Amino acid sequence: MSGNSVRLQAITSVEAYTPPAASFTDTEAPGEVFGENVFSRSVMQKRLPKSVYKSVMATIEHGVKLDPVVADAVASAMKDWALEKGATHYAHVFYPLTGLTAEKHDSFLEPVADGTALAEFGGKTLVQGEPDASSFPNGGLRNTFEARGYTGWDVTSPAYVLENPNGNTLCIPTVFVSMTGEALDHKTPLLRSQQAMGGHAKRVLTLFGHESPDNIVSFCGPEQEYFLIDRHFFLARPDILNAGRALFGAKPPKGQEFDDHYFGAIPERVLGFMMDTERELFKLGIPAKTRHNEVAPGQFEVAPMFERGNVAADHQQLLMTTFKTLARKHGMEILFHEKPFDGVNGSGKHVNWSLGNSELGSLLVPGDTPHENAQFLVFCAAVIRAVHRHSGLLRASVASATNDHRLGANEAPPAIISIFLGDQLADVFEQIAKGAATSSKGKGVMHIGVDTLPVLPTDPGDRNRTSPFAFTGNRFEFRAPGSMQTVAVPMVTINTIMAEALDHCATTLENAVAEGTEFDTAVQNLLTEIITTHGAVVFNGDGYSDKWQIEAADRGLPNLRTTLDALPELVTESAMDLFEKYKVFNHREMHSRYEVGLEQYALTIGVEARLTCEVGTTSILPAAVRHQTEVATNIGALKAAGVEVDTAGLAEVTEPLTALRAALAALKAALAADPGETALAEAEHAQKELLPAMAAVRAAADTLEGIVADDLWPLPTYQEMLFIL
Repeated sequence: MSGNSVRLQAITSVEAYTPPAASFTDTEAPGEVFGENVFSRSVMQKRLPKSVYKSVMATIEHGVKLDPVVADAVASAMKDWALEKGATHYAHVFYPLTGLTAEKHDSFLEPVADGTALAEFGGKTLVQGEPDASSFPNGGLRNTFEARGYTGWDVTSPAYVLENPNGNTLCIPTVFVSMTGEALDHKTPLLRSQQAMGGHAKRVLTLFGHESPDNIVSFCGPEQEYFLIDRHFFLARPDILNAGRALFGAKPPKGQEFDDHYFGAIPERVLGFMMDTERELFKLGIPAKTRHNEVAPGQFEVAPMFERGNVAADHQQLLMTTFKTLARKHGMEILFHEKPFDGVNGSGKHVNWSLGNSELGSLLVPGDTPHENAQFLVFCAAVIRAVHRHSGLLRASVASATNDHRLGANEAPPAIISIFLGDQLADVFEQIAKGAATSSKGKGVMHIGVDTLPVLPTDPGDRNRTSPFAFTGNRFEFRAPGSMQTVAVPMVTINTIMAEALDHCATTLENAVAEGTEFDTAVQNLLTEIITTHGAVVFNGDGYSDKWQIEAADRGLPNLRTTLDALPELVTESAMDLFEKYKVFNHREMHSRYEVGLEQYALTIGVEARLTCEVGTTSILPAAVRHQTEVATNIGALKAAGVEVDTAGLAEVTEPLTALRAALAALKAALAADPGETALAEAEHAQKELLPAMAAVRAAADTLEGIVADDLWPLPTYQEMLFIL
């Protein structure tokens, strides 16, 4: 079958698509299924002895050290509940440095002497597992021949049953560490960072008169952007199949310039997928709240409600897995790549972050008069200090080969990390810098001029979609994370730099009070010191403008444009000392993250380069040659018949075809070259040699797409993939 036949067959198959049956039954209300497959607090309260339940809740709610005695009772209750749910296996689920989810399944059944089998699951099995650690990225923490690694039960994240038509599985969220206790995953540092931040937040709260405040944790509400394309197109595009993005493709005649897709009516097929995914997410206790079309054609977004940061990170990974499975059920493929289509808006994963507890709520709620809310101002000032001092670490936390395609473009936050406070808070901190804040800009009302419409209240400030770290009313929104990455990585960084900032605030206030300074005066002095020293990071303007690049440099804000610019921030002495001081990473673990980042960068670009070479050589080049041959043959036939012929059509295809051959040869040479022995050398080779060579191949190929006869072009085009759904 010719390449074009595959392409046309894909289009025909899309048109013949029949949607699957609806998941919701007529008698089922969505609220009825919420959490039904989760070993939740209500389930534990019904099934566990009272003393065991109280012990587990003390760990979850108050951060009390887990009592190992409770494990057997929890394991027995969890097993019985899972068996009733149809589970045949259990799995310790962990989150290695691949950024994906990993799991090892074991059967509940154990053979006994009489030839039968019993379902067994004890406390020891619940608490600890032992997957092979040698085959996961570790950045030098483990030698290849050293295979032992441990998973450890994370009681703060609930177990759940994952359904499958052929049998269900009990899934237990766990940490993943080496036998020396060093983190091989993203959950372990997240829990460590949350503990560090919470401890210093409690010190600050104690100074404000809160006696024995409850455990302070970070909260997260990650917004997930993604693309959907028909699966027939996906399978006909080897580049998207293997790399997650189109390595070739000319801009379609119509793109997103009309802004007609953003918040538009959701296509019926996509809405069916969304409703199906929401039902499954509800069953797993994931509070999906918002769904809508995003800016680009074929792009959409889902946003869950706020949850504890650790649970939100686990749920985010589970959401991505669920979406992938159900997209295929609906005959589509979901693309989480940050930039699957060049020239079209990419996808991020906005991390809405706050801190607080169930007793106090969010500690980032300013109230109607934030100039009078000293406690809020201290926590907000801590954010300003943290982001200014450690903006390089924040940039490194979102660094990847895939996110490099998105950051810095006029569709995503720039690589310069700054804070947007809004008019109200910016004004308050300006007053503080000058002496003392005495007023706050208030809310207003909007009269639309239509009697039948209500009067609408307005906020005291606008929002800023160009800011990487923006205050949005009761939280900060970190907009730089990429669509594919786990939210655990940026949250680890935010929690850790906040631990340092809150430590500074608490220590400064404690010392001032001990020396006899009035507390209110000490707070005023602290706020003035922070905004004076770190106010350069506050920027309420257009982060996309060229002027901001110049102004940011004048302010001393780093502009780490690429992953290779950002990753070295992880291994500066100050960064390693910071993470070690707050017991999040030791120096070896920090170096491992740096090495893994380089390795993943080089591997990602290496795969893309080989795919570019393969598709360019075996699909695009032959199609262009056939087109050239047909044009040359027709010209020859016409000349032989005595017809005067314009040969411009032959020159039109010959020039980019020659350029394609030359670019493919250069790419093959770059792939064959020795990049060096170190991870840094390989990454630099990928950046300096492979990426430019790939770009040259693509430029020639995309030119040819607009020239080669449509019946010869082998790959589904942008206008087909983005608009036929």
